[in-house]
Amino acid sequence: IGEPVSIEWFNPQGERIMSSQRVVLHTERVRSRLTIYNANIEDAGIYRCQVSDARGQTQEATVVLEIYQKLTFQEMKSPQEFRQGEVAEVACNVTSSPVPIVTWLYNNMEITADSFKRFQILPNNNLQIQKVAKADEGVYRCEARVEARGEIDFRDISVIVNVPPVLSVPQQSFNATADYQESVTLTCRAYGSPEPEVTWHRRGKQIEESDQYVLKGRGTMLTICSIKQDDGGSYFCKATNKAGVVEEELVLKVFVQPHITQLNNITAVEGSATMISCTAEGEPVPEVSWRRASDGYSFTDGDKSPDGRIEAHGRKGKSTLTISVVKLSDWGRFDCEALSRIGGHQKSMYLDIEYAPTFLSNYTIYFSWEGNPINISCDVIANPLASILWKRNKMTISGEGTGHTRVYNTDGRSLLEVTPMSERDFGRYNCTASNKIGMRFQEFILAQADVPSNPYAVRLSSVSQRWATVSFMKPDSHGGVPIGHYLVKYRDIGLQDWRDVKSNGVQTMVLLTNLEPNTTYEVRVAAVNGKGQGEFSRTESFQTLAIREPSPPSVHGQRGGGKSYRLSLIKQDDGGTPIVEYIIKYRTRDREDSWMFKTVPGVSDQVLLQHLQWNTEYEVEITARNMQGLSEPTFYEFKMPQKQDITADSLFSSLGLGAVVGLGVAALVLILVAVDVSCFFLKQCGLLMCITRKGCGKKTATSGKSKDLEEGKAAYLKDGSKEPIVEMRTEEERITNPDDGSHINEPNETTPLTEPEKLPLKEENGKETLKPDAIEVKVHSDNSIQTKEEDSKA
Repeated sequence: IGEPVSIEWFNPQGERIMSSQRVVLHTERVRSRLTIYNANIEDAGIYRCQVSDARGQTQEATVVLEIYQKLTFQEMKSPQEFRQGEVAEVACNVTSSPVPIVTWLYNNMEITADSFKRFQILPNNNLQIQKVAKADEGVYRCEARVEARGEIDFRDISVIVNVPPVLSVPQQSFNATADYQESVTLTCRAYGSPEPEVTWHRRGKQIEESDQYVLKGRGTMLTICSIKQDDGGSYFCKATNKAGVVEEELVLKVFVQPHITQLNNITAVEGSATMISCTAEGEPVPEVSWRRASDGYSFTDGDKSPDGRIEAHGRKGKSTLTISVVKLSDWGRFDCEALSRIGGHQKSMYLDIEYAPTFLSNYTIYFSWEGNPINISCDVIANPLASILWKRNKMTISGEGTGHTRVYNTDGRSLLEVTPMSERDFGRYNCTASNKIGMRFQEFILAQADVPSNPYAVRLSSVSQRWATVSFMKPDSHGGVPIGHYLVKYRDIGLQDWRDVKSNGVQTMVLLTNLEPNTTYEVRVAAVNGKGQGEFSRTESFQTLAIREPSPPSVHGQRGGGKSYRLSLIKQDDGGTPIVEYIIKYRTRDREDSWMFKTVPGVSDQVLLQHLQWNTEYEVEITARNMQGLSEPTFYEFKMPQKQDITADSLFSSLGLGAVVGLGVAALVLILVAVDVSCFFLKQCGLLMCITRKGCGKKTATSGKSKDLEEGKAAYLKDGSKEPIVEMRTEEERITNPDDGSHINEPNETTPLTEPEKLPLKEENGKETLKPDAIEVKVHSDNSIQTKEEDSKA
C-alpha cells in the first residue's frame, strides 16, 4: 500500500536475493512475487519482504516457508559384519521431514527392551547389540513411518558375526637328529567362522610346499623331510580369518653343534627404535651374547648399555638387541656369539644408520651486485645420499640453468652460480635436499649489495709542514660486501683538482705527504667495496705549518774507541726544510779551554769527538741549521773515564783461555828479559851481556845503552799470529815511531804533542836505572791495539 520506491527480498540467512534461473523475482509497482523452482530442504526458513518509500522509510513483512521431505534411506550397507564379543551397531540411515519413526524387526518380531535384553535402538536410529554372538546372525528389518502423511518404508539388513580362529596343537615339541634322513610331521588344527586359513611360518617367512616341506589336510599338517641342522628351531602355525589372526609355536629340536643361523645386517633410521636379532641352533641350546666392536662392550640377556639405550634379551638360542633411540654412534659392527657345552659359533652383522639431510652451514645471506657472479653453496650430509634441487619462486632451477643461473652438483654439495643482471635476480633461493628418510630445505637470500656508507669523525693529527695524518671511523654499513680500501681525496683549497691516496687495506689512518708548508687543505674520505665507491665524508680542512727553524736536536752519547766519544743524532722536526748541517761546540767543564768546533752534514746521524782527555768532564752544545736559520741548542754533558792500566783482570776478562795461557808465558819471558836487562846495566852480566860481548866485542855498559834499549823487546809470540803481542818501548820510541792504527796517536788530534825530552838513565846509589814510566806496553789482539801509557808495569 502506498508509493514504494523499491521492494527487496532477503533469504533466511539475511542475504539480499537476486534473480537467478532457480529463484525468480517479479516486481510490478506495488506488488512483488518470489518464485523458488525445485525447492529443497535448504530453502526452508523465514523470508523478508522490505519496502522503501521516497523519504527513505522502510517497512517489511515476513513469510515462513516449510519444506517437507519424503522417506529416504541413504547408503544402506548389507550385509554388515561384526566380530564376536564386540559391541555391534547395525546402521540404518533414514531421513524425512517431519522426522520419521523407526522400528527394528528380527524374525518378524519387533525388537523391544523387554524381549531383547542386549538390544537397544540408539537416538540415531541405529540398532546396538551388546556382546554380539554367532546366534545373533540373521536378517534385521529397519522400518520407517511418517504417520502424518501415512508414509511407510523399510530395508532388510543381513548381519554376519565372525568368530576369531582358535588353534589346537596336539604336540608342540619335536626331537630329531640332523643328517639322518629323518622326517617330522607337525599338526595344527584351526576352528573359527569363517573357516580359518592355516599357514606355516618359520623365521618370519611363510613356508611353501617343496621337496623339503609337505603340506596336508588343507595345511593343518606340515611334514619336514630329511632333517638337517638348519631345520631345528621354531615353527609357527598361523590361522587367519576375517575376525582375527592366531598362531602357535611348535619347536623342532635338532641336536647339533651351535651354529648361528640368522643374523642380518640392519639399516635403521636415526632417532627411531630398531632391533637386531641373532638366532643360533644347537643342542643343547646355546647361550647367545653380543659384543659391540666399536668399544668392545658385551651384552648378555638383560644387560644394558651405560646410557640405557641398548638392551639385550635372549631366549631359546635367540638374542635381540633393542636400541630405543638410534644414534649415529651406533653405526658399525656387532658380533653375535653362540656358546654351549658342545662348542661355539660367532658371526657379525653391520648396523647402518640412515638419516635425513642435514645442512652443514648456517651462512644463508649472500651479497652481490648487477653483473657480478656469486656462488651460493648448499652443503648437505645424508644417508642415503640426498638429491639437491634449487628453487626460485617455487620454480625448480634446471641443472643446465638459465642465462643468469647455473647449477653444479657433486656428492653432498650443490653450487648455484648466480649472475644478477637486474633486481629480479635478487631475493630468496631455496635449496631442497631429500632422501627416502625425509626432506629438508634451507633458504638463501641473495641481497643486493650497496656501496658503503660514508666514514665519519675525520680527524687530522701530526700536522707538519710537509705531511699530515688523516684518521677516521669506519662506516656504519659496508653495504653487504667487505670494504677493500679507503679513498682519501685532498687538495689545496685554492685549486680545483683533488689528489687521491688509498689506504693500506682497511686501515683507518692515511699519511698525506709532499704537502706545501703554510697551506690550507681540504680532505674527505670514502670507503670502497666490490660494488663501488661510497659517499664521501664531510669535508674537513687543515693548515700545514709554516717553514721555521729546526727544533733542537735530540742527542744520545756513548763511549767511542780510545780517547773519543760518539754522539748519536736522533731525527727531529726539520721545520719544513731539510737540515743543512749540525754545529757542535764542546769544551771541558772547567771552562779553562776555549770552545772547539765541529760541523757535520745534515744527513749524518752521528758525530765522533776525538782527542779528548782522560778523566775529564765535557760540555757540548749541538745546533741544527736549515735554510730558515738555527735551532735552539741542545746541551749535553759527559765525562771521559780514567785511563785504565793493563791488569790481569782487564786482560783476562777480554781474552780466552788460550790467550790467557799465552799471556802468562809472555809475562814470564818478559820478567826474565827485564831481569837480564837489569843485570846487563847494573852488573854487566847475564845472557844479554854474553851476546853483546860475542857480537860487538867488549864494550862498556854505558856505551851501548841506547842501542840495547831499542833492541830490548821481548816478543812472546811469533809475528802474524792472532794471539796478543806485548811490546816494550820507551817514550821516545812511541812518539818518534808511532804504530799504524794506534788509538793514541790519531792524525786529527786537537792538541798536538810536543817533542819529548830524551830520558836519561839515572843511577840510584851510583848506578843507572830505567824509569818505569818510560816503558810502553802494547797488547795486540787481531787488528785492535790497546795502549797503556802511564805507570806501566811489567
